[in-house]
Amino acid sequence: MSELWSGTASDLDELTARFAEVYPALRDLFTEIYGERDDCDEQLDLLVQQMADSWQDRAPELKEHDARREANPDWFQSGDMLGGVCYVDRYAGDLDGVRAKIPYFQELGLTYLHLMPLFLAPERNSDGGYAVSSYRDVTPALGDMDQLRALAADLRAAGISLVVDFIFNHTSNEHEWARRAIAGDDGFADYYWMFPDRKMPDAYEQTVREIFPDDHPGSFVQLEDGRWVWATFHSFQWDLNYSNPAVFRAMAGEMLFLANVGIDILRMDAVAFIWKQLGTVCESLPQAHTLIKAFNAVCRIAAPSLLFKSEAIVHPDEVVQYIDPAECQLSYNPLQMALIWESLATRSVGLLSQALDRRHNLPAGTAWINYVRSHDDIGWTFSDEDAAELGINGTEHRRFLNAFYVNRFEGSFARGVPFQDNPRTGDCRISGTTASLVGLEQHAAGAISRIHLAHSVVLSTGGIPLIYLGDEVGQLNDYSYTDDPDHAADSRWVNRPPYPVDRYVERDDPRTDSGMIYAGLRRLIDVRRETPELAGGHLIGFETNNPHVLGYQRPGDGTTVVVLANFADTDELVSAATLSGFVPSAHELTRGEDVSLAGGLRLRPHEFAWLRTAEVDPAN
Repeated sequence: MSELWSGTASDLDELTARFAEVYPALRDLFTEIYGERDDCDEQLDLLVQQMADSWQDRAPELKEHDARREANPDWFQSGDMLGGVCYVDRYAGDLDGVRAKIPYFQELGLTYLHLMPLFLAPERNSDGGYAVSSYRDVTPALGDMDQLRALAADLRAAGISLVVDFIFNHTSNEHEWARRAIAGDDGFADYYWMFPDRKMPDAYEQTVREIFPDDHPGSFVQLEDGRWVWATFHSFQWDLNYSNPAVFRAMAGEMLFLANVGIDILRMDAVAFIWKQLGTVCESLPQAHTLIKAFNAVCRIAAPSLLFKSEAIVHPDEVVQYIDPAECQLSYNPLQMALIWESLATRSVGLLSQALDRRHNLPAGTAWINYVRSHDDIGWTFSDEDAAELGINGTEHRRFLNAFYVNRFEGSFARGVPFQDNPRTGDCRISGTTASLVGLEQHAAGAISRIHLAHSVVLSTGGIPLIYLGDEVGQLNDYSYTDDPDHAADSRWVNRPPYPVDRYVERDDPRTDSGMIYAGLRRLIDVRRETPELAGGHLIGFETNNPHVLGYQRPGDGTTVVVLANFADTDELVSAATLSGFVPSAHELTRGEDVSLAGGLRLRPHEFAWLRTAEVDPAN
């Protein structure tokens, strides 16, 4: 390592120590993927040089940040953690506009800010920024890389970690690599899955599913020169060929560049699709996990405070396969999100309770990102096998939920918009802001209490709670997206409204919807921060013996917080017998009052309780 170095001796010592600890695993992972290639050792040596160069270029303040994070590796398990997510242009105009909102982020209590795709992308064919033309340039309308670097520094000084999307399954067809491939550069053609005729595309498509059939059939698109290139998603998003180690090194270089800009967390987009193998579905293959672990090892050496967050909207059994300290330390929790909405529609908590019992607890050193909704649509990701155990037909239940949330079900409070709707089969996914989906748009009874109820779950189940910014003041659907030719065909823009100025102005007025929503959420955020039992992610199930009331326990040091949440539109009782395992008195944290459990606990519609209590000592 020393022969690669021209920096200070202390920096070399740090790098050498981490290299000695992590490099053996990295070498094994890299060899597992590329060991049969003649250039494996050469490519690995080049990767080592990249890591040394990147560490040498890393700013002193970022190295100090690394040291603080390494001294407190569970920093993201703190009860202080609260995330916010937004589009830069929709929420703040540009990067300087985001910087100007840092005082508000501190007011809300954010310690984590996810900015939706902001890197250079084609103006028309951008897929909302997920078709990247350069990982080293910001979209000009938002600012430039120096402004992003300054924003990262200001956020870090304010105690807020910066999160960005890292789209590493594919690039835009306007990326430099793609342009050079189109121009006939064989070296860059091998950065993609590019074939001269239909022989190999036909072979792969025997087992690979279509993702966006409305965009193009199959998984390949044809170029003007007759060649075919793999495009899992849109025709302008070309899949990278990770069987080529030069692609691995190139993408590792982009990761380390962003880490040196000051990014704290990379959201790893479409992780399930990154490895292709003939005769398979080319999703969630073992090599995908090996690749992510290898990328993780690179970062542990050259940017040790950088974390990965997985985005895997797949079967629940597959989601958890990406969550590991050596792979993705953080992961979205799409199942919990979907089942919160399922429980709101059915007024029954069976599926959500089952998921918390079975699928919530994670390995040490990892955490869920829990959210009520994201920038995207809601898909019903529960397992049909799980549903069948409760006597629920998964296909029919999804049809009901789709009908309920797009106002095709009599009595629904929701005002969602279908995404990729198939009226013949009833299949679709759901777009809409939280407020519109719970009924605030039509002034439905219980709308605000449903907002608080849904957020009470993500704030009390552990991990990092995430708020789509604007939802904390009750922003409504933005139907003007249909007037924009670039957005009209994608109903997800209905739940990506511009900054709701009036609602933020009203957030301190308790007479307004925005004021009531904001005050209620701020109270929950403050209580969570003051409640050590709610830090971390460990959760124990609790059977309420009432199909409408969700229950779970967050154990602490000698005490337990028992959470009860009524998803019904009626008063519901959790009986004295059900609560008899706890001492007969408890302190309800969100209201700051003592309550008796001796006669059971009655909850009003959509009411929840965070009860600090203790188990009965069986010796007494």
